[in-house]
Amino acid sequence: MPTNVEMEKIVSLCRRRGFVFPSSEIYGGLSSCWDYGPLGVELKRNVKEAWWKAMVQNRDDMVGLDTSILMHPQVWAASGHLDGFSDPLVECKSCHLRWRSDDLESDKCPSCGGELTESRQFNLMFKTFMGSTEEEANEVYLRPETAQGMFVNFQNVLQTTRKKLPFGIAQIGKSFRNEITTGNFIFRSREFEQMEVEYFVKPGTDENWFNYWLEERYNWYLNLGIKKDSIRLRKHAEKELAHYAKACSDIDYLFPMGWAELEGVANRGDFDLVQHAKHSGKTLNYLNKETKEHIVPNIIEPSAGVDRSVLAFLCNAYDEEPDKGDTRVLLHLHPSIAPYKIAILPLSKKENLATFAKDIYTNLRKHWMVNYDDTQSIGRRYRRQDETGTPLCVTVDFQSLEDNKATIRDRDTMRQIRIPIDELKTTLQTKLEGEDLFVLPPGGQIWKEG
Repeated sequence: MPTNVEMEKIVSLCRRRGFVFPSSEIYGGLSSCWDYGPLGVELKRNVKEAWWKAMVQNRDDMVGLDTSILMHPQVWAASGHLDGFSDPLVECKSCHLRWRSDDLESDKCPSCGGELTESRQFNLMFKTFMGSTEEEANEVYLRPETAQGMFVNFQNVLQTTRKKLPFGIAQIGKSFRNEITTGNFIFRSREFEQMEVEYFVKPGTDENWFNYWLEERYNWYLNLGIKKDSIRLRKHAEKELAHYAKACSDIDYLFPMGWAELEGVANRGDFDLVQHAKHSGKTLNYLNKETKEHIVPNIIEPSAGVDRSVLAFLCNAYDEEPDKGDTRVLLHLHPSIAPYKIAILPLSKKENLATFAKDIYTNLRKHWMVNYDDTQSIGRRYRRQDETGTPLCVTVDFQSLEDNKATIRDRDTMRQIRIPIDELKTTLQTKLEGEDLFVLPPGGQIWKEG
């Protein structure tokens, strides 16, 4: 069964609070294209940084790349995209809407019930032209995946980093697919962002590494707060496997529309390096300097969608609680991916208190993304921060001017403590790292049980 939250509520929250807007909205929008707003861009950046930290920064066997979106057309011939990267397309003879035939449950148009055309293959790559004329010789493509840029740079990475097997190349970047059917908000769109690793291993060890990366990636989502009953591993049946894959499993999330792929982990064998060596005429192998053996490595590929991850984290975090005859909406976002970590809330706009609060804000934003909010009542401001996922709020009042203390409120429990301003940075750091709110610093006291 789909998760309890409705997609309409997620879309409404994203629009209302500045996570995601329809692209080109003042012109009526552009189908399946989205703009990330002030909060969305922070959430998306934090998801990418959490991935990069886990996959590159905290490992000695991984390096990063940022390769070009436009590549030589022969790259796509070698990879099989020019001939095989297509979906079966049918068109309604009445309303002329187009559909993927393998998504349909009957031979009638889902929109109007009209008769459909015969299925034909539709290539998903966006084509453009490089140069001053639109001629066949100048055709190039917007990349449909980031992976090929890492394969064609295999030797460059080897020569400049001197990495030994096993090692990986990581990349985060935009990809483009002219999908026949899009939808479910940012889940499937024609412009999207990927977080991919190509991990090169000695043949014969690939099965072990495939299992290793499947577990690593599954646990990454759990560690960032995804509920265990909302995520699963699904092994591909043999008929589902891509032409290059020896094995593949999906990490699925229980979205509002049901179970759907969040990330794929594939054992690509040696297909990619062999193909690019064949088409380019260049040697793409690995020399084991100890044994003098030339090896064509096998490749394990964990490939995640940034936009799908953002959507999963939003759906997973969304919650509603009864609150004095009203409803409190909140996002239980993990502190490491929350757009703002802390909000500074002065109880009044009076100059002396505002100056005091802004000094705290200025000092703390050197360390975190911090929001300053002095509009409306303190209750409304707390609700606003809850709804955007801010883990901690710091409130200063007129007593703060006398005792040099501030109140910290926890988003999830609504518990509060009051601590000296001098202890604020250290205390906020430990709370964001997971320490219980009621573990008090020197001079601290419990202010509200929650």
